[in-house]
Amino acid sequence: MNQHHNSAPDLASTLGGAILRDVTLRDGLQLTGKVLSTERKLETVRELLRLGVPAIELGSMARPDLVPTMANTLEVVQNLTPEELEKCWIWVATPGHVAKAAAAGARNFQYCLSASDSHNKANIGRTTEESLAALPQAVEYAQAVNGQIQLCIATSFTCPFEGTVPEERVLAIANDPRAEGTTDIVLCDTLGQAIPAQVAGLIHRVRTESPARRIVYHGHDTWGLGVANTLAAIQAGAAMVDGALGGLGGCPFAPGASGNTSSEDILFATRSGWVTPETFADLVVLSEKLLAELGEPNRSKAAQGARSKAPAFRWVIPSDSPAEAPGATGGK
Repeated sequence: MNQHHNSAPDLASTLGGAILRDVTLRDGLQLTGKVLSTERKLETVRELLRLGVPAIELGSMARPDLVPTMANTLEVVQNLTPEELEKCWIWVATPGHVAKAAAAGARNFQYCLSASDSHNKANIGRTTEESLAALPQAVEYAQAVNGQIQLCIATSFTCPFEGTVPEERVLAIANDPRAEGTTDIVLCDTLGQAIPAQVAGLIHRVRTESPARRIVYHGHDTWGLGVANTLAAIQAGAAMVDGALGGLGGCPFAPGASGNTSSEDILFATRSGWVTPETFADLVVLSEKLLAELGEPNRSKAAQGARSKAPAFRWVIPSDSPAEAPGATGGK
């Protein structure tokens, strides 16, 4: 494979060197009607890792009766090697979730609660205060296996039931002493309603007014600002950003939440050092096949651009490459 890099600067470096975490297999699958087999999920994890994706969210411990697409998450964990699991994260909401996932082999946990009580009750079935009260036990379980645990704050900007979420509410959670021991803080634009200035402003405040932790940004593209918000997050100091193949996904317990920011769009915008036109083409093909299998549309503008008729641009996929999967850009 030709490893020649585009002559443009490594924008990921100039924007702070943030890494992508692909969340296709968790947030991406939450709203789909088709359950992927354990084998298919394992293939996807390993192909993403082979292509160089530095971090993956492989599933969640959500109740399978509420989120059926997550039912085989522990089976996926059990079939990955410790080396593969070092780059994989699992969504959890209770100490019991951490204990079960850790017993299966997981070592990276994303403990999620919402800044707004209404969404926390809809999403997790308890108040935000109850989730915070349980956090120290979750941290203890993660530390017992030498794992990492993130504090993930959903609805950090807006809530589908309460509207705008005050920054002070997010800061109060980030500063809560019960969050001691969390390694990262994930700020989520759950509904995709934030604008770049808001994203940059909140990340700046959390970085300067709360205990030092890595900042992760999780955005959605509902209002078309997914990439812009992600770039604003990186410029403000986010060290990890989330995306999903083809912009797949959304939250089943947040009315109005549509797809995630596309991994392809983020990678095309940042030109991370490991991404060449060739690896990008392989990622597009992987995405097209997966979305076709799920019967989902491809919302990635970069993936669509890669299939355009402008071969002089090195990021366009050559016409002799695998054809676009049938139905990959069709409607649901």
